Amino acid sequence: MFVGRSIKLDPSKRVLFLTKDPEKIRQQLSGELTLNMGDVGVDDLLDNINTDAMTPAWVCFDWDPEKIARNAYAGLIVDNERLIGQDALAKGGFDVIVSGYQKGVGSSRETAAQCEAYSGVHIAVAASFAPIHARNNINIGQLMCDHKTLGRLLAGEELAITEFTEGYDAITTHIIESGGLFKFCERFDKEEVKLVIPGTEKRPMNMTEKILANKLLPGQGEYLKPGDAVMVKVDRGYSHEFTTAQVHHFLRSEYGADYRIKNPENFAVFEDHLIYADGVAKFAPFSDKIEVLREMQREFQAHTGVRNFNAVDKISPGICHQIAREKFLEPGDFVQATDSHTCMGGGNGALAWGVGATEYAALAYWGVTPLNVPESIRFEFTGTMREGVTAKDVILHILNTYAKREETLDRVMEFGGEGLFGLSPDERATLTNMATECTARGAVAECDDVMVQWMVDRRPEADFNALKAKIVTPDEGAEHAGGIHTIDLASISPMVATPGDPETGEASDPKNGANIEDIGDVKIDIAYGGSCTAGKCDDIDFYAQVMQEADTAGRKVADSVNFYLQFGSTEVAEYAKEKGYLDVFERTGVKIISPGCGACIGCGPGVSIDSKQVSVSAINRNYKGRSGPGNLYLASPLTVAASAVAGKIVEYRAGMFQG
Repeated sequence: MFVGRSIKLDPSKRVLFLTKDPEKIRQQLSGELTLNMGDVGVDDLLDNINTDAMTPAWVCFDWDPEKIARNAYAGLIVDNERLIGQDALAKGGFDVIVSGYQKGVGSSRETAAQCEAYSGVHIAVAASFAPIHARNNINIGQLMCDHKTLGRLLAGEELAITEFTEGYDAITTHIIESGGLFKFCERFDKEEVKLVIPGTEKRPMNMTEKILANKLLPGQGEYLKPGDAVMVKVDRGYSHEFTTAQVHHFLRSEYGADYRIKNPENFAVFEDHLIYADGVAKFAPFSDKIEVLREMQREFQAHTGVRNFNAVDKISPGICHQIAREKFLEPGDFVQATDSHTCMGGGNGALAWGVGATEYAALAYWGVTPLNVPESIRFEFTGTMREGVTAKDVILHILNTYAKREETLDRVMEFGGEGLFGLSPDERATLTNMATECTARGAVAECDDVMVQWMVDRRPEADFNALKAKIVTPDEGAEHAGGIHTIDLASISPMVATPGDPETGEASDPKNGANIEDIGDVKIDIAYGGSCTAGKCDDIDFYAQVMQEADTAGRKVADSVNFYLQFGSTEVAEYAKEKGYLDVFERTGVKIISPGCGACIGCGPGVSIDSKQVSVSAINRNYKGRSGPGNLYLASPLTVAASAVAGKIVEYRAGMFQG
């Protein structure tokens, strides 16, 4: 609780330790057990708690935070049962909730932070927080601290607010002291908050720093370095029907029913995430709530005049990240959207990352946003990938190495080098797309003429030279706090990310990488190709390449396997039709799904329905329960298609179906 400008624990409230022992969590919830810091070490606490566990998709259908809180941690499942039942967190009278490392990985959904705050929790404690989740906590006024600080609070100390702002930049400190982002923005508008000008002197800058320096409000200088607290303009943004309702609700609540946003032509709405949710048995009971989300998005679009990519006759134009890169993201842009895979836009040479509903609502209304200039980590690619290897394998390698060691944590991943320019625009987008799985802040890739021409080909109004002039390159001698890492693409092998097992303490995480040759005989029930990560034109080429070889050899999808293929956009679907792929897919038993999101978030064909089922999927994350209750392996499009034919996870090799 707050005591003036200090914080002290309310003796009538309790502390919930999310231990790796589920029975101890149950006992704390029931009131049978009270733990203290002396009883629990950091290693005893749950790590990598993902936002899907905190608020699964069906919980988010209740866009009202008060209702969302009733099902806090509904995705934390043990022995096929919810560990934390409905209203259990609120009824437990907890003031503090404690976990281990990397709290809040995964989706950018702000509902994960809301489910705690609206259950009465005022302080979240962890050894480390995923960057978007941490920002969401700050924006809604939720305090965070480490275990050492909690120990002092439990000992009865009354701590100054500065104990909770230590290590943060000046603007974030103002947000925390203000009690959240909306209150800060109001104070800033009234000139009650004075910015501390960074005063960074002329220096070589990396791509992240240069793009942000180009967006500075006047009077903040021309050069930036990591840690500088600044106010910047946002070039592009978008939301989808999973998040727009909250954005609309917050804007009405804060600024009145007749609110307006700045530069609506630079923002957009997409209907893609829940387009097939009604057809999934698990979500059928929520059809009315899903329709409310759609209606609220249509209302928001009509009210604000943002660009409209809603479904027509229940047909989606495609996944927001794919369409955004096709239609309007440009080199040098600074992009914010209400989805963690916004970083996919980095493939276009833009600096992009996801934000929560509060942050998006504020930046759309004010046209600017506060931020702390993030550190960067650079990956220089050399060489050429060998046959059978794709960009998905490259990012799985990065996940299993640099990300697992937390070297990418809260940093912008910058990609460059001649090896990068040897990749197609679609393959570059695969790399930037999965920066969020690396718990990075965002992503940006160097841009060349090939990438610019790809954009021009999709935009009748685009001018090649104008787009090329917007390209941002790193200065010679630019620094990267995470280092510069050279990766020879020829050294990468086909990989998977294994499912893990949270019930035994093995995190279900995309960072659990393994070479295919090392995983043994893994029979599969489901193969899925699609999502923003793997539903692009190049990905369709990969699936088709394998299935054409299978067709020539008289093979098709194994009888024991369902192989689903979903296009990322209408452009991709039309491309597949023009290339003649649809006939090949039909002959070989591939089940085609129209554009949109789906199995990736458990809201469409391709999800598992039984805990014993095994899937191999080209999507971006394999957190337990996200795409159904079964075990899910992440893999490249080539691996997914080859495995669908083989009936087990196998590495694709040219001619593998002959003889």
